[in-house]
Amino acid sequence: MKRREFLSLLGGVVAPWPLPARAQQTDKVRRVGFLGGGSRPAQLLGPYGAFLRGMRELSYVEGKDFVVEWRFAEGRNELFPELAAELVRANVDVIVVGTPSAIPVVQRATNTIPIIMASSTDPVGSGYIASLAHPGGNITGLASSQDDISPKQLELLTMCVPDLSRVGFLMNRNNSFHPLVFRIMQAAAQRAGIGIVPAEIGDAQDLETAFTTPAKEHVKAVLFTGDPLFFSQRAQIAKVALRVRLPTMFTRREYVEAGGLISYGESLSDLYYRVAFYVDRIFKGEKPADLPVQQPTRFYTVINRKTAEALGLVISPQLLVISDEVIG
Repeated sequence: MKRREFLSLLGGVVAPWPLPARAQQTDKVRRVGFLGGGSRPAQLLGPYGAFLRGMRELSYVEGKDFVVEWRFAEGRNELFPELAAELVRANVDVIVVGTPSAIPVVQRATNTIPIIMASSTDPVGSGYIASLAHPGGNITGLASSQDDISPKQLELLTMCVPDLSRVGFLMNRNNSFHPLVFRIMQAAAQRAGIGIVPAEIGDAQDLETAFTTPAKEHVKAVLFTGDPLFFSQRAQIAKVALRVRLPTMFTRREYVEAGGLISYGESLSDLYYRVAFYVDRIFKGEKPADLPVQQPTRFYTVINRKTAEALGLVISPQLLVISDEVIG
């Protein structure tokens, strides 16, 4: 997979990241707090491994130059306040927020420790930063591009599902960002002439009935936006969707790897990899207020051929050609 290029808003000029340089030599072991929304993996591979790889490429040695205080909410947003407080009490040098829904919680927990957003939805409109070019305060990092991906997600679904006229949009009622994402998707669907039906769940137990509303509304596919609960339950979501025979669209390849039909969005591994560059610059004394927030310009299409076949869908050669990865 090719490494994503990012847009760095620095005085309106596209400025690439500098080539990796050796970490500053210091006797101090830095402490990175990392707050993830999903479950702690058995091994810190995948996206989490991409962050550690980024640190290694910048010549940092884990255990010698830095340690990571990992915290995972296990898909339960209500755990964010205590986990954020734990990281503040641990006196970490920087906090990486791995999920947008935890950003406001961490922001309330500290206004002095630098905070790096691994992904965020409208950070300016949400009040986290003053602007992409000049964040101000103690928060910087990466912003998602929901406005860019929503129309493309709908376009890809129409290529998968014949005569697509209505789609469902599943939200977590405990995620404050989902109404915003729904409004963006609703506008994109209206422009495309597609009806969109919202549905909500609150916990993992609701997954068995998550598709009830879309099914009653005779939708032909269901869209999912990013969420710690959804991510931690992605295999179960794929299983239920297949049972009720509804194609699914996601923002991350991990959902498709777990059995979802198709995804279009940023690479989580790329996002976490780029976080290492922010950590490095903060370790070297730069302030979050002066580090521009970046937006991705590269998105990936991933499709699960086995899931398509199980749903009786024929994937066109055109879609296979434009896909970055075909699983199965």
